[in-house]
Amino acid sequence: MRLMLTLILVILASQISVPVQAKDSAVTEKFHQILDEHWEWQMREQPTYASNLGDKRYNDRWPDLSSGAFEKRHKFRQQLLSRLDGIDRQSLSEADQINYRLFQREIAMEVEGWQYRYRFVPLNQRGGIQTSNELADALSFQTEKDYEDWINRLRSFDTYMDQTIALMQQGVDHNIVHAYVVMKRVPAQIRRQIVEDPTKSPFYKPFQSMASNLDDKTNLRLQGAAQAAIRDVVVPSYKKFDKFFNEVYLPACFEKVGFSQIPDGQNFYAYRARLFTTTDLTPEQIHEIGLSEVKRIRNEMEKIMQEVKFEGTFREFLEYLRTDPQFYYKNENDLFQAVQAVCKQVDPQLVKLFKTLPRMPYGVEAIPAAIAPDTTAAYYRRPASDGSRAGSYFFNLYKPEHRPKYTIEVLSLHEAVPGHHLQIALAMELEDLPAFRRFGGYTAYIEGWGLYSESLGSDLGLYKDPYSRFGQLTYEMWRAIRLVVDTGMHSFGWSRDQAINLFLENTAKSRLDIVNEVDRYIAWPGQALAYKIGELKIQELRSRAEKKLGKKFDIREFHEAVLGHGAVTLDVLEEQIDAWIISQEK
Repeated sequence: MRLMLTLILVILASQISVPVQAKDSAVTEKFHQILDEHWEWQMREQPTYASNLGDKRYNDRWPDLSSGAFEKRHKFRQQLLSRLDGIDRQSLSEADQINYRLFQREIAMEVEGWQYRYRFVPLNQRGGIQTSNELADALSFQTEKDYEDWINRLRSFDTYMDQTIALMQQGVDHNIVHAYVVMKRVPAQIRRQIVEDPTKSPFYKPFQSMASNLDDKTNLRLQGAAQAAIRDVVVPSYKKFDKFFNEVYLPACFEKVGFSQIPDGQNFYAYRARLFTTTDLTPEQIHEIGLSEVKRIRNEMEKIMQEVKFEGTFREFLEYLRTDPQFYYKNENDLFQAVQAVCKQVDPQLVKLFKTLPRMPYGVEAIPAAIAPDTTAAYYRRPASDGSRAGSYFFNLYKPEHRPKYTIEVLSLHEAVPGHHLQIALAMELEDLPAFRRFGGYTAYIEGWGLYSESLGSDLGLYKDPYSRFGQLTYEMWRAIRLVVDTGMHSFGWSRDQAINLFLENTAKSRLDIVNEVDRYIAWPGQALAYKIGELKIQELRSRAEKKLGKKFDIREFHEAVLGHGAVTLDVLEEQIDAWIISQEK
Protein backbone atom coordinates (compact mmCIF):
# COMPACT_ATOMS: atom_id res chain seq x y z
CA MET A 1 0.00 0.00 0.00
CA ARG A 2 2.83 2.39 0.88
CA LEU A 3 4.71 1.54 -2.32
CA MET A 4 1.56 2.32 -4.26
CA LEU A 5 1.21 5.61 -2.33
CA THR A 6 4.80 6.49 -3.22
CA LEU A 7 4.18 5.88 -6.91
CA ILE A 8 0.99 7.93 -6.86
CA LEU A 9 2.74 10.84 -5.17
CA VAL A 10 5.58 10.72 -7.69
CA ILE A 11 3.15 10.76 -10.61
CA LEU A 12 1.10 13.59 -9.14
CA ALA A 13 4.18 15.64 -8.37
CA SER A 14 5.51 15.24 -11.91
CA GLN A 15 2.19 16.36 -13.35
CA ILE A 16 2.43 19.74 -11.63
CA SER A 17 6.17 20.10 -12.35
CA VAL A 18 7.27 19.99 -8.72
CA PRO A 19 10.57 18.17 -8.14
CA VAL A 20 10.22 15.11 -5.95
CA GLN A 21 12.72 14.95 -3.12
CA ALA A 22 14.70 11.80 -2.54
CA LYS A 23 13.13 9.57 0.06
CA ASP A 24 14.85 7.19 2.43
CA SER A 25 12.65 4.13 2.76
CA ALA A 26 14.06 3.24 6.20
CA VAL A 27 13.27 6.72 7.54
CA THR A 28 9.81 6.58 6.01
CA GLU A 29 9.13 3.21 7.57
CA LYS A 30 10.28 4.49 10.95
CA PHE A 31 7.99 7.51 10.71
CA HIS A 32 4.99 5.46 9.61
CA GLN A 33 5.61 3.06 12.47
CA ILE A 34 5.38 5.97 14.91
CA LEU A 35 2.10 7.08 13.34
CA ASP A 36 0.66 3.57 13.45
CA GLU A 37 1.74 2.99 17.05
CA HIS A 38 0.27 6.29 18.15
CA TRP A 39 -3.06 5.62 16.46
CA GLU A 40 -3.38 2.18 18.05
CA TRP A 41 -2.40 3.65 21.40
CA GLN A 42 -4.98 6.41 20.99
CA MET A 43 -7.74 3.92 20.24
CA ARG A 44 -6.87 1.93 23.38
CA GLU A 45 -6.59 5.02 25.57
CA GLN A 46 -9.74 6.69 24.21
CA PRO A 47 -12.19 3.80 23.78
CA THR A 48 -15.25 6.04 23.49
CA TYR A 49 -13.55 7.93 20.65
CA ALA A 50 -12.78 4.61 19.00
CA SER A 51 -16.42 3.58 19.39
CA ASN A 52 -17.59 6.83 17.82
CA LEU A 53 -15.35 6.14 14.83
CA GLY A 54 -16.82 2.65 14.44
CA ASP A 55 -13.81 0.77 15.87
CA LYS A 56 -15.53 -1.87 18.02
CA ARG A 57 -12.45 -3.38 19.64
CA TYR A 58 -12.87 -1.39 22.85
CA ASN A 59 -16.65 -1.17 23.02
CA ASP A 60 -16.70 -2.82 26.44
CA ARG A 61 -14.80 -0.13 28.32
CA TRP A 62 -14.68 3.52 29.37
CA PRO A 63 -11.50 5.60 29.30
CA ASP A 64 -9.16 5.31 32.27
CA LEU A 65 -9.28 8.70 34.04
CA SER A 66 -7.00 7.78 36.93
CA SER A 67 -4.06 10.04 37.78
CA GLY A 68 -1.67 7.23 36.89
CA ALA A 69 -3.19 6.83 33.43
CA PHE A 70 -2.88 10.56 32.73
CA GLU A 71 0.75 10.51 33.82
CA LYS A 72 1.52 7.56 31.54
CA ARG A 73 -0.13 9.29 28.58
CA HIS A 74 1.92 12.41 29.17
CA LYS A 75 5.16 10.40 29.30
CA PHE A 76 4.18 8.51 26.15
CA ARG A 77 3.70 11.79 24.28
CA GLN A 78 7.04 13.10 25.54
CA GLN A 79 8.67 9.93 24.24
CA LEU A 80 6.92 10.41 20.89
CA LEU A 81 8.43 13.87 20.57
CA SER A 82 11.87 12.44 21.25
CA ARG A 83 11.36 9.77 18.63
CA LEU A 84 10.15 12.36 16.13
CA ASP A 85 13.28 14.43 16.77
CA GLY A 86 15.23 11.42 15.53
CA ILE A 87 13.48 11.48 12.14
CA ASP A 88 15.33 13.20 9.30
CA ARG A 89 12.46 15.17 7.79
CA GLN A 90 14.33 15.90 4.60
CA SER A 91 14.46 12.17 3.86
CA LEU A 92 10.67 11.99 3.78
CA SER A 93 8.48 12.59 0.74
CA GLU A 94 6.79 15.98 0.49
CA ALA A 95 3.50 14.43 1.55
CA ASP A 96 5.11 12.85 4.62
CA GLN A 97 6.90 16.07 5.47
CA ILE A 98 3.47 17.65 5.82
CA ASN A 99 2.29 14.69 7.87
CA TYR A 100 5.34 15.12 10.08
CA ARG A 101 4.72 18.83 10.62
CA LEU A 102 1.09 18.29 11.52
CA PHE A 103 1.70 15.28 13.76
CA GLN A 104 4.63 16.88 15.55
CA ARG A 105 2.57 20.00 16.24
CA GLU A 106 -0.34 17.94 17.55
CA ILE A 107 1.80 16.05 20.05
CA ALA A 108 3.83 19.11 21.03
CA MET A 109 0.67 21.09 21.79
CA GLU A 110 -0.64 18.27 23.97
CA VAL A 111 2.63 18.12 25.88
CA GLU A 112 2.67 21.89 26.32
CA GLY A 113 -0.91 21.88 27.59
CA TRP A 114 -0.15 19.37 30.36
CA GLN A 115 1.09 22.11 32.71
CA TYR A 116 -2.31 23.83 32.81
CA ARG A 117 -4.12 20.73 34.19
CA TYR A 118 -7.26 21.28 32.14
CA ARG A 119 -7.98 17.58 32.64
CA PHE A 120 -9.41 18.58 36.03
CA VAL A 121 -12.53 19.90 34.26
CA PRO A 122 -13.74 16.72 32.47
CA LEU A 123 -17.28 17.94 31.79
CA ASN A 124 -19.44 20.99 31.29
CA GLN A 125 -23.09 21.82 30.73
CA ARG A 126 -22.91 20.63 27.11
CA GLY A 127 -21.80 17.12 27.89
CA GLY A 128 -19.76 14.77 30.01
CA ILE A 129 -20.32 11.73 32.16
CA GLN A 130 -23.83 12.98 32.89
CA THR A 131 -24.70 12.41 29.21
CA SER A 132 -22.64 9.25 28.61
CA ASN A 133 -25.73 7.41 27.42
CA GLU A 134 -25.53 9.37 24.15
CA LEU A 135 -22.61 7.19 23.12
CA ALA A 136 -25.12 4.42 22.39
CA ASP A 137 -26.65 6.56 19.65
CA ALA A 138 -23.36 6.37 17.75
CA LEU A 139 -23.07 2.58 18.06
CA SER A 140 -24.55 -0.19 15.96
CA PHE A 141 -26.32 -2.99 17.84
CA GLN A 142 -26.49 -5.90 15.44
CA THR A 143 -24.93 -8.85 17.27
CA GLU A 144 -25.10 -10.41 20.70
CA LYS A 145 -21.57 -9.14 21.37
CA ASP A 146 -22.62 -5.56 20.60
CA TYR A 147 -25.13 -5.76 23.46
CA GLU A 148 -22.71 -7.61 25.73
CA ASP A 149 -20.11 -4.89 25.21
CA TRP A 150 -22.59 -2.20 26.22
CA ILE A 151 -23.59 -4.21 29.31
CA ASN A 152 -19.94 -4.56 30.29
CA ARG A 153 -19.56 -0.82 29.95
CA LEU A 154 -22.55 -0.37 32.27
CA ARG A 155 -21.06 -2.80 34.79
CA SER A 156 -17.82 -0.81 34.98
CA PHE A 157 -19.53 2.58 35.11
CA ASP A 158 -18.88 2.99 38.85
CA THR A 159 -15.11 3.04 38.28
CA TYR A 160 -15.53 5.60 35.50
CA MET A 161 -17.66 7.73 37.82
CA ASP A 162 -15.26 7.47 40.76
CA GLN A 163 -12.38 8.56 38.54
CA THR A 164 -14.40 11.49 37.22
CA ILE A 165 -15.26 12.62 40.74
CA ALA A 166 -11.61 12.31 41.78
CA LEU A 167 -10.56 14.49 38.82
CA MET A 168 -13.12 17.12 39.69
CA GLN A 169 -12.06 17.04 43.34
CA GLN A 170 -8.52 17.82 42.19
CA GLY A 171 -10.01 20.71 40.24
CA VAL A 172 -11.62 22.00 43.41
CA ASP A 173 -8.37 21.55 45.35
CA HIS A 174 -6.32 23.44 42.74
CA ASN A 175 -8.92 26.10 41.89
CA ILE A 176 -9.32 24.78 38.34
CA VAL A 177 -13.11 24.76 37.95
CA HIS A 178 -15.86 26.13 35.75
CA ALA A 179 -18.01 29.18 36.36
CA TYR A 180 -21.09 28.61 38.52
CA VAL A 181 -23.42 30.17 35.94
CA VAL A 182 -22.81 27.38 33.44
CA MET A 183 -22.42 24.48 35.85
CA LYS A 184 -25.71 25.18 37.58
CA ARG A 185 -27.30 23.62 34.49
CA VAL A 186 -25.72 20.23 35.21
CA PRO A 187 -27.72 19.00 38.25
CA ALA A 188 -30.87 18.67 36.14
CA GLN A 189 -28.90 16.58 33.64
CA ILE A 190 -27.66 14.32 36.44
CA ARG A 191 -31.15 13.87 37.87
CA ARG A 192 -32.46 12.62 34.55
CA GLN A 193 -30.19 9.60 34.99
CA ILE A 194 -31.57 8.70 38.43
CA VAL A 195 -34.57 6.44 37.69
CA GLU A 196 -36.49 3.88 39.71
CA ASP A 197 -37.28 1.71 36.70
CA PRO A 198 -34.11 0.64 34.81
CA THR A 199 -36.07 0.40 31.58
CA LYS A 200 -36.67 4.16 31.81
CA SER A 201 -32.94 4.89 31.89
CA PRO A 202 -31.43 6.50 28.78
CA PHE A 203 -28.74 3.80 28.98
CA TYR A 204 -31.40 1.18 28.30
CA LYS A 205 -32.32 2.62 24.91
CA PRO A 206 -30.44 -0.04 22.86
CA PHE A 207 -32.54 -2.75 24.51
CA GLN A 208 -35.90 -1.16 23.72
CA SER A 209 -35.74 -2.53 20.19
CA MET A 210 -33.51 -5.57 19.84
CA ALA A 211 -31.79 -6.73 16.65
CA SER A 212 -34.10 -8.93 14.57
CA ASN A 213 -31.53 -11.75 14.26
CA LEU A 214 -31.55 -12.49 18.03
CA ASP A 215 -33.96 -15.02 19.53
CA ASP A 216 -36.34 -14.29 22.40
CA LYS A 217 -34.30 -16.19 24.97
CA THR A 218 -31.18 -14.18 24.14
CA ASN A 219 -33.15 -10.94 24.18
CA LEU A 220 -34.56 -11.62 27.64
CA ARG A 221 -31.12 -12.51 29.00
CA LEU A 222 -29.50 -9.39 27.61
CA GLN A 223 -32.34 -7.14 28.73
CA GLY A 224 -32.23 -8.60 32.23
CA ALA A 225 -28.47 -8.12 32.46
CA ALA A 226 -28.77 -4.51 31.28
CA GLN A 227 -31.50 -3.74 33.79
CA ALA A 228 -29.41 -5.22 36.60
CA ALA A 229 -26.35 -3.19 35.62
CA ILE A 230 -28.37 0.02 35.44
CA ARG A 231 -30.10 -0.65 38.75
CA ASP A 232 -27.03 -1.85 40.68
CA VAL A 233 -24.22 0.22 39.13
CA VAL A 234 -25.31 3.12 36.91
CA VAL A 235 -28.06 4.67 39.03
CA PRO A 236 -26.11 4.41 42.33
CA SER A 237 -23.14 6.03 40.59
CA TYR A 238 -25.27 8.98 39.54
CA LYS A 239 -26.72 9.29 43.05
CA LYS A 240 -23.18 9.54 44.37
CA PHE A 241 -22.28 12.06 41.68
CA ASP A 242 -25.39 14.13 42.39
CA LYS A 243 -24.37 14.46 46.03
CA PHE A 244 -20.76 15.36 45.21
CA PHE A 245 -21.71 17.81 42.50
CA ASN A 246 -24.23 19.73 44.57
CA GLU A 247 -22.45 19.64 47.90
CA VAL A 248 -18.80 19.95 46.85
CA TYR A 249 -18.27 20.97 43.23
CA LEU A 250 -20.96 23.54 42.53
CA PRO A 251 -20.19 25.62 45.67
CA ALA A 252 -16.53 25.73 44.60
CA CYS A 253 -17.25 27.07 41.09
CA PHE A 254 -16.23 30.60 40.17
CA GLU A 255 -18.75 33.37 40.73
CA LYS A 256 -17.31 35.27 37.78
CA VAL A 257 -16.66 33.91 34.28
CA GLY A 258 -13.33 33.44 32.53
CA PHE A 259 -10.44 31.01 32.77
CA SER A 260 -8.06 33.81 33.61
CA GLN A 261 -9.10 32.95 37.18
CA ILE A 262 -7.31 29.59 37.23
CA PRO A 263 -3.59 29.37 38.11
CA ASP A 264 -1.56 30.84 35.22
CA GLY A 265 -4.87 31.48 33.47
CA GLN A 266 -3.65 34.19 31.08
CA ASN A 267 -0.95 31.93 29.67
CA PHE A 268 -3.42 29.05 29.52
CA TYR A 269 -5.83 31.10 27.44
CA ALA A 270 -3.08 32.33 25.11
CA TYR A 271 -2.11 28.69 24.63
CA ARG A 272 -5.72 27.79 23.81
CA ALA A 273 -5.86 30.62 21.26
CA ARG A 274 -2.81 29.19 19.48
CA LEU A 275 -4.17 25.65 19.77
CA PHE A 276 -7.51 26.38 18.15
CA THR A 277 -6.54 29.01 15.55
CA THR A 278 -3.30 27.22 14.53
CA THR A 279 -1.69 30.67 14.44
CA ASP A 280 0.52 32.72 16.75
CA LEU A 281 -2.11 35.42 17.13
CA THR A 282 -2.40 36.79 20.67
CA PRO A 283 -5.72 37.31 22.46
CA GLU A 284 -5.23 41.06 21.99
CA GLN A 285 -4.76 40.72 18.23
CA ILE A 286 -7.76 38.41 17.93
CA HIS A 287 -9.89 40.83 19.92
CA GLU A 288 -9.02 43.68 17.52
CA ILE A 289 -9.76 41.52 14.46
CA GLY A 290 -13.15 40.78 15.97
CA LEU A 291 -13.97 44.44 16.56
CA SER A 292 -13.01 45.28 12.97
CA GLU A 293 -15.19 42.50 11.57
CA VAL A 294 -18.14 43.51 13.76
CA LYS A 295 -17.97 47.02 12.33
CA ARG A 296 -17.75 45.81 8.73
CA ILE A 297 -20.61 43.32 8.99
CA ARG A 298 -22.80 45.78 10.88
CA ASN A 299 -22.61 48.13 7.87
CA GLU A 300 -23.80 45.31 5.58
CA MET A 301 -26.68 44.49 7.91
CA GLU A 302 -27.84 48.10 8.01
CA LYS A 303 -27.98 48.13 4.21
CA ILE A 304 -30.48 45.26 4.28
CA MET A 305 -32.56 47.05 6.91
CA GLN A 306 -32.79 49.95 4.47
CA GLU A 307 -33.59 47.57 1.60
CA VAL A 308 -36.69 46.21 3.40
CA LYS A 309 -37.64 49.83 4.27
CA PHE A 310 -37.83 49.25 8.00
CA GLU A 311 -38.65 52.46 9.81
CA GLY A 312 -36.87 52.47 13.11
CA THR A 313 -33.49 51.97 14.73
CA PHE A 314 -31.22 48.99 14.18
CA ARG A 315 -31.98 47.70 17.66
CA GLU A 316 -35.69 47.93 16.89
CA PHE A 317 -35.14 46.01 13.67
CA LEU A 318 -33.41 43.24 15.57
CA GLU A 319 -36.24 43.11 18.09
CA TYR A 320 -38.74 42.93 15.22
CA LEU A 321 -36.90 39.95 13.79
CA ARG A 322 -36.77 38.24 17.20
CA THR A 323 -40.42 38.71 18.06
CA ASP A 324 -42.60 38.89 14.94
CA PRO A 325 -44.48 35.56 14.58
CA GLN A 326 -44.01 35.53 10.78
CA PHE A 327 -40.37 34.60 11.30
CA TYR A 328 -41.03 31.48 13.39
CA TYR A 329 -42.72 28.11 13.13
CA LYS A 330 -45.37 27.22 15.66
CA ASN A 331 -44.40 23.61 16.20
CA GLU A 332 -41.40 21.28 16.07
CA ASN A 333 -42.67 19.25 13.12
CA ASP A 334 -42.98 22.24 10.78
CA LEU A 335 -39.54 23.46 11.83
CA PHE A 336 -37.97 20.05 11.23
CA GLN A 337 -39.58 19.74 7.78
CA ALA A 338 -38.25 23.18 6.85
CA VAL A 339 -34.70 22.12 7.78
CA GLN A 340 -35.01 18.94 5.72
CA ALA A 341 -36.37 20.92 2.76
CA VAL A 342 -33.35 23.22 2.71
CA CYS A 343 -30.97 20.26 2.65
CA LYS A 344 -32.89 18.61 -0.18
CA GLN A 345 -32.70 21.85 -2.13
CA VAL A 346 -28.95 22.23 -1.69
CA ASP A 347 -27.83 18.65 -2.37
CA PRO A 348 -28.35 18.61 -6.17
CA GLN A 349 -26.74 22.05 -6.57
CA LEU A 350 -23.38 21.07 -5.10
CA VAL A 351 -21.93 19.96 -8.44
CA LYS A 352 -21.89 23.62 -9.49
CA LEU A 353 -19.16 24.34 -6.98
CA PHE A 354 -17.43 21.02 -6.30
CA LYS A 355 -15.67 18.45 -8.44
CA THR A 356 -15.63 15.74 -5.78
CA LEU A 357 -18.51 14.88 -3.46
CA PRO A 358 -18.37 12.38 -0.58
CA ARG A 359 -19.74 8.89 -1.08
CA MET A 360 -21.10 8.81 2.46
CA PRO A 361 -24.60 10.31 2.88
CA TYR A 362 -25.90 12.34 5.79
CA GLY A 363 -29.21 12.64 7.59
CA VAL A 364 -31.05 15.31 9.57
CA GLU A 365 -31.91 14.51 13.20
CA ALA A 366 -33.34 16.35 16.19
CA ILE A 367 -30.96 17.14 19.04
CA PRO A 368 -31.82 14.79 21.94
CA ALA A 369 -34.49 16.36 24.15
CA ALA A 370 -32.44 15.79 27.31
CA ILE A 371 -29.74 18.25 26.25
CA ALA A 372 -31.66 20.48 23.83
CA PRO A 373 -32.46 23.20 26.40
CA ASP A 374 -28.78 23.61 27.27
CA THR A 375 -27.07 23.40 23.91
CA THR A 376 -26.71 25.34 20.69
CA ALA A 377 -28.90 25.59 17.60
CA ALA A 378 -27.27 22.72 15.71
CA TYR A 379 -24.22 20.51 15.39
CA TYR A 380 -22.80 17.75 13.19
CA ARG A 381 -21.68 14.19 13.96
CA ARG A 382 -19.23 12.54 11.57
CA PRO A 383 -19.94 9.17 9.92
CA ALA A 384 -18.54 5.95 11.35
CA SER A 385 -15.22 4.99 9.81
CA ASP A 386 -16.54 1.56 8.81
CA GLY A 387 -19.51 3.00 6.92
CA SER A 388 -22.03 1.64 9.43
CA ARG A 389 -23.36 5.09 10.31
CA ALA A 390 -23.95 8.07 8.04
CA GLY A 391 -23.13 11.65 8.99
CA SER A 392 -25.77 13.44 11.06
CA TYR A 393 -26.86 17.07 11.06
CA PHE A 394 -28.51 17.66 14.44
CA PHE A 395 -30.96 20.56 14.69
CA ASN A 396 -32.40 21.96 17.92
CA LEU A 397 -36.21 21.79 17.94
CA TYR A 398 -36.55 22.95 21.55
CA LYS A 399 -38.85 25.99 21.66
CA PRO A 400 -39.41 26.44 17.91
CA GLU A 401 -40.73 29.93 18.61
CA HIS A 402 -37.09 30.87 19.24
CA ARG A 403 -35.66 29.29 16.06
CA PRO A 404 -35.93 31.91 13.29
CA LYS A 405 -36.79 30.86 9.76
CA TYR A 406 -34.23 33.25 8.32
CA THR A 407 -31.30 31.36 9.88
CA ILE A 408 -32.25 27.85 8.75
CA GLU A 409 -30.52 28.16 5.39
CA VAL A 410 -27.22 29.48 6.71
CA LEU A 411 -27.15 26.99 9.57
CA SER A 412 -27.77 24.06 7.23
CA LEU A 413 -24.99 25.15 4.88
CA HIS A 414 -22.58 25.21 7.81
CA GLU A 415 -23.46 21.97 9.56
CA ALA A 416 -24.39 19.77 6.58
CA VAL A 417 -23.36 20.63 3.02
CA PRO A 418 -21.22 22.16 1.73
CA GLY A 419 -19.99 22.61 5.29
CA HIS A 420 -19.08 19.97 7.83
CA HIS A 421 -20.45 16.86 6.20
CA LEU A 422 -18.91 17.51 2.79
CA GLN A 423 -15.50 18.42 4.23
CA ILE A 424 -15.29 15.79 6.98
CA ALA A 425 -16.70 12.92 4.92
CA LEU A 426 -14.32 13.74 2.05
CA ALA A 427 -11.36 13.76 4.45
CA MET A 428 -12.38 10.36 5.83
CA GLU A 429 -12.37 9.00 2.28
CA LEU A 430 -8.77 10.11 1.61
CA GLU A 431 -7.40 6.66 2.30
CA ASP A 432 -3.80 7.58 1.53
CA LEU A 433 -3.71 9.95 4.49
CA PRO A 434 -2.64 8.61 7.89
CA ALA A 435 -5.47 7.94 10.34
CA PHE A 436 -4.74 10.93 12.56
CA ARG A 437 -5.49 13.20 9.59
CA ARG A 438 -8.45 11.30 8.15
CA PHE A 439 -10.29 11.23 11.45
CA GLY A 440 -8.76 14.19 13.27
CA GLY A 441 -8.48 17.76 12.20
CA TYR A 442 -7.91 21.38 13.12
CA THR A 443 -10.73 23.55 14.36
CA ALA A 444 -9.58 26.61 12.43
CA TYR A 445 -9.70 24.67 9.17
CA ILE A 446 -12.85 22.64 9.88
CA GLU A 447 -14.91 25.46 11.35
CA GLY A 448 -13.32 28.00 9.05
CA TRP A 449 -14.55 25.90 6.15
CA GLY A 450 -18.00 25.67 7.73
CA LEU A 451 -18.22 29.45 8.01
CA TYR A 452 -16.83 29.95 4.50
CA SER A 453 -19.52 27.55 3.25
CA GLU A 454 -22.18 29.91 4.52
CA SER A 455 -20.99 32.49 1.98
CA LEU A 456 -21.80 30.07 -0.88
CA GLY A 457 -25.54 30.14 -0.31
CA SER A 458 -26.41 32.42 -3.23
CA ASP A 459 -24.51 30.13 -5.62
CA LEU A 460 -26.57 27.19 -4.31
CA GLY A 461 -29.99 28.74 -4.83
CA LEU A 462 -30.49 30.14 -1.32
CA TYR A 463 -30.61 33.63 0.22
CA LYS A 464 -33.20 34.76 -2.30
CA ASP A 465 -34.99 37.09 0.09
CA PRO A 466 -33.36 39.89 2.12
CA TYR A 467 -34.23 38.30 5.45
CA SER A 468 -32.33 35.12 4.60
CA ARG A 469 -29.39 37.25 3.53
CA PHE A 470 -29.70 39.05 6.85
CA GLY A 471 -29.67 35.64 8.50
CA GLN A 472 -26.39 34.85 6.77
CA LEU A 473 -24.92 38.13 7.99
CA THR A 474 -26.27 37.41 11.47
CA TYR A 475 -24.31 34.18 11.55
CA GLU A 476 -21.19 35.84 10.21
CA MET A 477 -21.61 38.57 12.81
CA TRP A 478 -22.06 35.87 15.44
CA ARG A 479 -18.61 34.43 14.62
CA ALA A 480 -17.04 37.90 14.57
CA ILE A 481 -18.51 38.71 17.99
CA ARG A 482 -17.11 35.42 19.24
CA LEU A 483 -13.63 36.80 18.76
CA VAL A 484 -14.52 39.78 20.92
CA VAL A 485 -16.47 38.10 23.72
CA ASP A 486 -14.34 34.94 24.04
CA THR A 487 -11.17 36.97 24.45
CA GLY A 488 -13.12 39.49 26.49
CA MET A 489 -14.35 37.00 29.07
CA HIS A 490 -11.24 34.83 29.31
CA SER A 491 -8.50 37.44 28.97
CA PHE A 492 -9.88 40.94 29.61
CA GLY A 493 -12.27 40.48 32.51
CA TRP A 494 -15.56 40.85 30.65
CA SER A 495 -18.74 39.77 32.41
CA ARG A 496 -21.29 37.36 31.00
CA ASP A 497 -23.78 40.22 30.65
CA GLN A 498 -21.31 42.25 28.59
CA ALA A 499 -20.96 39.35 26.19
CA ILE A 500 -24.73 38.80 25.95
CA ASN A 501 -25.37 42.48 25.33
CA LEU A 502 -22.88 42.70 22.48
CA PHE A 503 -24.81 39.90 20.78
CA LEU A 504 -28.17 41.51 21.46
CA GLU A 505 -26.98 44.80 19.98
CA ASN A 506 -25.60 43.32 16.77
CA THR A 507 -27.41 40.09 15.85
CA ALA A 508 -30.97 38.93 15.31
CA LYS A 509 -30.35 35.68 17.15
CA SER A 510 -32.90 34.94 19.85
CA ARG A 511 -31.96 35.59 23.46
CA LEU A 512 -32.20 31.84 24.16
CA ASP A 513 -29.60 31.12 21.47
CA ILE A 514 -27.37 33.97 22.60
CA VAL A 515 -27.35 32.88 26.23
CA ASN A 516 -26.59 29.26 25.30
CA GLU A 517 -23.82 30.40 22.98
CA VAL A 518 -22.20 32.70 25.53
CA ASP A 519 -22.35 29.90 28.11
CA ARG A 520 -20.65 27.63 25.61
CA TYR A 521 -17.74 30.06 25.27
CA ILE A 522 -17.50 30.32 29.05
CA ALA A 523 -17.15 26.55 29.33
CA TRP A 524 -14.95 25.97 26.26
CA PRO A 525 -12.22 28.65 26.27
CA GLY A 526 -10.65 29.48 22.93
CA GLN A 527 -12.58 27.08 20.70
CA ALA A 528 -14.86 29.81 19.38
CA LEU A 529 -11.89 31.80 18.07
CA ALA A 530 -11.19 29.29 15.32
CA TYR A 531 -14.24 29.91 13.11
CA LYS A 532 -13.68 33.47 11.99
CA ILE A 533 -9.88 33.21 11.92
CA GLY A 534 -10.13 30.15 9.67
CA GLU A 535 -12.79 31.67 7.42
CA LEU A 536 -10.82 34.88 6.98
CA LYS A 537 -7.81 32.86 5.83
CA ILE A 538 -9.84 30.86 3.28
CA GLN A 539 -11.45 34.04 1.95
CA GLU A 540 -8.02 35.67 1.74
CA LEU A 541 -6.65 32.71 -0.23
CA ARG A 542 -9.63 32.74 -2.58
CA SER A 543 -9.20 36.46 -3.25
CA ARG A 544 -5.51 35.92 -3.90
CA ALA A 545 -6.25 33.12 -6.35
CA GLU A 546 -8.93 35.13 -8.16
CA LYS A 547 -6.62 38.12 -8.48
CA LYS A 548 -3.61 36.16 -9.73
CA LEU A 549 -5.47 33.76 -12.02
CA GLY A 550 -8.09 36.09 -13.44
CA LYS A 551 -10.09 34.25 -16.10
CA LYS A 552 -8.19 31.06 -15.32
CA PHE A 553 -9.75 30.94 -11.85
CA ASP A 554 -12.18 28.00 -11.51
CA ILE A 555 -14.17 27.85 -8.28
CA ARG A 556 -14.52 24.07 -8.50
CA GLU A 557 -10.76 23.65 -8.84
CA PHE A 558 -10.15 26.05 -5.95
CA HIS A 559 -12.46 24.08 -3.69
CA GLU A 560 -10.75 20.88 -4.80
CA ALA A 561 -7.40 22.36 -3.80
CA VAL A 562 -8.71 23.43 -0.38
CA LEU A 563 -10.45 20.13 0.40
CA GLY A 564 -8.31 17.62 -1.45
CA HIS A 565 -5.61 17.22 1.18
CA GLY A 566 -7.80 16.94 4.28
CA ALA A 567 -7.77 19.30 7.26
CA VAL A 568 -4.50 21.12 7.85
CA THR A 569 -3.22 24.04 9.89
CA LEU A 570 -3.72 27.46 8.33
CA ASP A 571 -0.04 27.94 7.52
CA VAL A 572 0.06 24.62 5.66
CA LEU A 573 -3.17 25.50 3.83
CA GLU A 574 -1.66 28.77 2.66
CA GLU A 575 1.41 26.97 1.32
CA GLN A 576 -0.78 24.43 -0.49
CA ILE A 577 -2.95 27.06 -2.14
CA ASP A 578 0.05 29.18 -3.15
CA ALA A 579 1.54 26.08 -4.81
CA TRP A 580 -1.79 25.39 -6.53
CA ILE A 581 -1.96 28.95 -7.85
CA ILE A 582 1.50 28.55 -9.38
CA SER A 583 0.45 25.28 -11.00
CA GLN A 584 -2.65 26.95 -12.49
CA GLU A 585 -0.72 29.91 -13.86
CA LYS A 586 1.31 27.68 -16.21
